[in-house]
Amino acid sequence: MKLGVCYYPEHWPESWWPDDARRMVEVGIQYVRIAEFAWSRIEPSPGVFAWEWLDRAIATLHAAGLKVVMCTPTATPPKWLVDADPGMLAVDAHGQTRGFGSRRHYCFSSLSYRAQSARITTALGERYGQHPAVVAWQTDNEYGCHDTVVSYSAAARQGFRAWLQQRYSDITALNTAWGTVFWSQEYRNFEEVDAPVGTVTEVTPAQRLDYQRFASDEVVAFNRIQVDILRQHSPGRDVVHNFMGFFTEFDHHTLSADLDVATWDSYPLGFTQNFFLTPEEKRHYARIGHPDIASFHHDLYRGMCKGRWWVMEQQPGPVNWAQWNPAPLDGMVRLWTWQAFAHGAEVVSYFRWRQAPFAQEQMHAGLNRPDRTLDQGGLEATQVAQELRQLQAHLPTTYQQAPVALVFDFTSIWMAKIQPQGADFNAVELSFRAYSMLRQMGLDVDIVSSSADLDGYALVVLPAHLREDTALAARLARSKAQVVLGPRSGSKSEALAFPGNMPPGAFAELAGVTVQRVASLPPGLVDSVHWNDGGHTEASRWREDLACTTAAPVAVFADNRPAVTHNGSTWYTAGWLDAAGWRRVLGLAAQAAQLTVQDLPPDVRTRRCGDLQFVMNFSGSEVQFAPATHAQCLLGARDLAPQAVSIWKL
Repeated sequence: MKLGVCYYPEHWPESWWPDDARRMVEVGIQYVRIAEFAWSRIEPSPGVFAWEWLDRAIATLHAAGLKVVMCTPTATPPKWLVDADPGMLAVDAHGQTRGFGSRRHYCFSSLSYRAQSARITTALGERYGQHPAVVAWQTDNEYGCHDTVVSYSAAARQGFRAWLQQRYSDITALNTAWGTVFWSQEYRNFEEVDAPVGTVTEVTPAQRLDYQRFASDEVVAFNRIQVDILRQHSPGRDVVHNFMGFFTEFDHHTLSADLDVATWDSYPLGFTQNFFLTPEEKRHYARIGHPDIASFHHDLYRGMCKGRWWVMEQQPGPVNWAQWNPAPLDGMVRLWTWQAFAHGAEVVSYFRWRQAPFAQEQMHAGLNRPDRTLDQGGLEATQVAQELRQLQAHLPTTYQQAPVALVFDFTSIWMAKIQPQGADFNAVELSFRAYSMLRQMGLDVDIVSSSADLDGYALVVLPAHLREDTALAARLARSKAQVVLGPRSGSKSEALAFPGNMPPGAFAELAGVTVQRVASLPPGLVDSVHWNDGGHTEASRWREDLACTTAAPVAVFADNRPAVTHNGSTWYTAGWLDAAGWRRVLGLAAQAAQLTVQDLPPDVRTRRCGDLQFVMNFSGSEVQFAPATHAQCLLGARDLAPQAVSIWKL
C-alpha cells in the first residue's frame, strides 16, 4: 500500500523541481507519474528530440528517492504531426473531423499514426527503459476519453471491412448474421459495407454491434503495439494503463490481458454528478460521493490483471469537468484513499501535485494550491502516509477471493445500448444497483468477466448479461454457487438477434423459465411486486411475462404473473427491481448460499482485505460499529465519526 502523485515538471520553473521532490517525500509520496502529455516538449520538431529537460526532471525525482511511472505521450500528438498527417484525425458521427486544440485527437485505425506512436514509444523506451528510477510505464492516457473510441474516418472504414472479412470470411455469412434481407440491405462483397453512420433511420443492430467490436479491437491493437515495444526495451517493469469510471466503449478485459497492472482514475464527486444517480442521490452525496461508485470500479479493475490494480488518479478536491463541482467534505480524500486500499489497491496516486493556474484544468484542485502550499487534499494524503507507516507490520500482502462474484460483460453492455427498447434501460446502472445492494448487505464482491473461473464463489450475480453464453451457462451449472440472473439475461445471440429458443436462451435450463413477452415501462408506470412472504416492492422500466417450466415463483406482479422465480440454485428476476426488491432476492440467494448478511447502518460500508476488516463511514452522523467482539482495533474506534475509517485485525 503506497502513495503516488501525478506531476508535470514541464508546467513549472525548473528551479521548483528539487523543492517539489523534497516535499513529495515529506508528504509520503513514493511514486510519481510523468510525461503523458509532454510530446511537444520531448519532440518539438519532427525528429528533433529535446531530452535534456526530461533527463533532469527524472534525475531530480530519483535523487529524492522517488519512483517514476513513465508514460507514452500519444494521447496528445503535437501540432506539427497533425499538420503533416491530417488523415490521422478521428471523424465523429456527424462527419466532422475532430481537430487539434485539446487532446485525444487521433483515430485508433490510422496506420500512419500507429507508426508514429510506435516511433515515439521506441524513442522513450530506448532513452529511459533501463533507468533505475523508472519502475513502470503507462501507455497513453484514458483510452476513449471524450467519446474517441469510435471513429468514422476513411481509415476506420477500410479497417472495418478487413475486420469483417476476417470475422466472416464469406459475405453470405455476414448477410445471414446481420439479417440484411430486411429492408433490402444485402451486400455482394465486403467492399460495399460502410460504417453504420449517417443513415436515414436505425442502422442494422448487428452492424452497429460489430462496429463496436471492431472499434474495441482497434484500441486493443493500438495499445499492444506500445506494450510490445516497452517490454522489449524495459523488461521487468510493470506496464499499466489508466482506465476511467463508467466507461464501456471498449472491452477492458481484453485490453488488460496485455498489461501487468490495471489502473483507473477515481473521481467520486465528478461521477456522482455526471452519471445516472437520482437528483436526491446527487444532492445527498454531492460532497461525499456515492459510497459504492469508487468501490464498484475498484472491484472491476481488480478483476482485470490477476488482482493487481492501482488508482492512478485520485480526486484530491474539486474537479473542473462535472456539471457541478463541489468540494469534498474534510476527511473524504483520506476516506477514499483507505477505501481503495481496503479493496486491494497496491498504489493510490493523486491527481495532481499542484493545481495549474492556467489552461483547461486550472479549476481542478491538486494536493497543493497554485501558490505551492498544501491544500486540504495534501494534508489528508500526509495523514494517510503517516497511518500507513504506523500500520506497516499489519498490512496484508495478498488478496483473498470474495464470496460473491458479479459478472460484467462488455458485449452485453453494448447490446443494451444499441437496442435498449426503453430509453432508460441502462445496463451499467443495472449492474451498479445490484452491486450497491450487495455492498449495503455487507458482502464483499469480485467483479469478473464472463470467462472467469467461478470456482469457490458462493453466490454469482449476473445483473445484465444479455449475451447468450453457452459456455458460461455450463460453468454456472457445474458450479456450487447460487446464481441470480437479471432481466433480459441470455436474450440476444452474438449477432444481436433472438436466441434459437426464446430468452433466456442458454440460461433457460438453469432458470427454468421462458420469456414470452417483454415491455419497457415509461417513467411513472410502476408494477407492484408481491412476495410469497407477504412483502411488497416495485418494478419499473422493464418487465417480462414468464412461463415457468421447472421454476417456482417467489414473487409475482399485480397480474399474478411471475416477477421473481427460483429453480434449484438459480433465481431469475423478470423486471427492473427497486432497491427493496434487489435486497429481497439477493438476501434469499445469500441465505441459500449460507452467507452472513449484515444490516449495516446507512452509508456505512465494510471490506475485508487479508486479516483486516475496514469500516468506512460515508454518512453525516457518528455510528457505532465493530466487525466482531474479538477484533483488535488498529485505527479509529468503535465510535466512528462522519467521514472516518476504522481498521480491525480479525
